[in-house]
Amino acid sequence: MIDSLPRGDAPFDTTGIARDERGIAHYTDIPASLVEMFRSSVERAPDAEAVVEVGRPEPPRVSFQELWDRAARVAGGLADNGVRPGNRVAIVLPAGVDWVVGFLGTQLAGAVSVPVNTRFTEPEIEYVLCDSGSAAVLRPDQPLPDGAPRAVEHLGHDDLAAIFYTSGTAGFPKGAMTTQENFLANVETTIRVLGIDRADGAAQRGLISVPLFHVTGCNSQLLVHLALGAATVVLPAFTVREFLGSLVDERISFVAGVPAIYALSLAQPDFADYDVSGVTRLTYGGAPMTPELAHRIATAFPNARLGNGFGLTETASFATYLPNEWATQHADSVGFAAPVVDLAVHPLATREADGVGELLIRGPNVVRGYWSKPEATRDAFVAGWLRTGDLARVDEAGLVYIVDRSKDVINRGGENVYSVEVENALAGAPGVAESAVLGVPDAVMGEKVGAVLVPVPGDTLDPRAVLDYLDDRLADFKIPQYVVVYEEPLPRNSGGKVLKRQLRQQIKWDVALRGR
Repeated sequence: MIDSLPRGDAPFDTTGIARDERGIAHYTDIPASLVEMFRSSVERAPDAEAVVEVGRPEPPRVSFQELWDRAARVAGGLADNGVRPGNRVAIVLPAGVDWVVGFLGTQLAGAVSVPVNTRFTEPEIEYVLCDSGSAAVLRPDQPLPDGAPRAVEHLGHDDLAAIFYTSGTAGFPKGAMTTQENFLANVETTIRVLGIDRADGAAQRGLISVPLFHVTGCNSQLLVHLALGAATVVLPAFTVREFLGSLVDERISFVAGVPAIYALSLAQPDFADYDVSGVTRLTYGGAPMTPELAHRIATAFPNARLGNGFGLTETASFATYLPNEWATQHADSVGFAAPVVDLAVHPLATREADGVGELLIRGPNVVRGYWSKPEATRDAFVAGWLRTGDLARVDEAGLVYIVDRSKDVINRGGENVYSVEVENALAGAPGVAESAVLGVPDAVMGEKVGAVLVPVPGDTLDPRAVLDYLDDRLADFKIPQYVVVYEEPLPRNSGGKVLKRQLRQQIKWDVALRGR
């Protein structure tokens, strides 16, 4: 029996919530499916601007009715190509209008969207396509499917809607099975924790500058904007100039991103020349936020309500949220449990005195499990609770503090990099006898990837040759930026495990070999 923690001082709206026989909370008045949600917004304001793709001389602009019509034709085209409800459709497209049309077209077909990380290497992408058993693949060098308009009408909360692949510790991504209710619960949660007035929702304009293949961009931005009838402005490739220019030119009121985006923006010498007074909501997450940066953001965006969100692919995005009133004074916290989310802390024998344990999460936002991986599902999903692998403590007010990551994951500007995966790749690198991969603190990215390399006895180890070796084996964000050659065997405990904490204390990271 796992006991959930008290909600503390969480300031969120908790009306219209009921618990099922398992004790899991659910919103009682949300749409049955993304299709129903999307149709409602189209019917309310068919001519309102739905999606804009900036970064072109003449940015494409699509209304809600046009978006529905185009998505319905994609659904018809998929059906003509043999895609049936429940089949998987992989989306290997860059962020933009076509990505949105492809995702929604898959939903209207009753199929399962498989957003693919376009930064994966070709072998990683092929693994996702094979593992998911995708019946169709939407690629940038091919036209979207096109057929007679189609929209499946009878989807429900329990139907599988998408599979988001998250990096695995053994080098194989795991597909998080996301249901219609997972999506819809996160949409409702986002509206509530951000304090968005639904009556004003259609007047909002949100900028997405993070990848749509991640749950932050798709679930907590795109789908929320669609539900509100708000405009979604997509920045396909982030540059700080395009980001700042879009805030002004597109009259953005709502923006979200990793802390690195804001740190880079504030570092621009001409930041004061950009009128960002129209930004009324600014959220961040996915990487550590320093109190100093939180204060700087609050000053630079004087009309914005700040907020820090925490979640995982497995929680369909938000699990906790730190509202504006706590954002600067408790910048090191990830906030309170979301309205339908229960939290628990599983104590660790070695750390019970300080209240730290593994964070467990329960709610209608927690995904069904991992696609085609029953053993991994059994390990991570226990009695309705998700074992996050994150070590946390929760204070008396209900504020959550993430203190460590038991999965040994490096958070590089919002991209998760698992040490074991990089170490596995390094095992075959020229001149490398053994390696340890660590997170290197970075003021902008939160962390960067550092590698400690032990050379093969008698061999000369060239760090740049090692990085060149990794280019064809890892996505670019996983390749170490820092490399230290360690002339002794790595320190290990009696069980043979590398003592990474000891290494962190010993290693002095000097100049980065790569600036990425």
